[in-house]
Amino acid sequence: MSDRSVPDADELVAAYKTLLRDYLARRPSGARQRIAKVMGTHKSFVSQITNPSYRVPVPAQHVQTIIDVCHFSPEERAAFLSAYRRAHPGFAEPMGPAAVQVPSGFWVPLPDHVTAEQAREIERVVRRLTADLIGLATPVAPADRSTGSRPGSRLRG
Repeated sequence: MSDRSVPDADELVAAYKTLLRDYLARRPSGARQRIAKVMGTHKSFVSQITNPSYRVPVPAQHVQTIIDVCHFSPEERAAFLSAYRRAHPGFAEPMGPAAVQVPSGFWVPLPDHVTAEQAREIERVVRRLTADLIGLATPVAPADRSTGSRPGSRLRG
């Protein structure tokens, strides 16, 4: 930091990126590659967001992903999030590891050799599976004692 009493934005970003770089150095090799895979980006981008020399900040939507993939200890998580919030005021803290964060959408990487027809079939299967899983997570209303049917049920008793 400079002699000023208030660090500038670049210094604040560099501070949390320094923590992140140090935490990654303690992880087994391949951590950057795993982060890149989960984020759906290239390892070079992960290198940029973990290098304090670069001005590229860690995107807010990937903070929890990085914490999860790297298995931050509670102390590492608290220190990193504190430094991240100083650099990015208004950042909403991500949910803890016990919570489930459901994105509005997702993508599934496919091997290069998959044909367009195969990709469409994979998409159909994934959409069906997702709909079934969402159906399992949707609360079911109790059965109507007089008819034995459930509200909204297609089968009436």
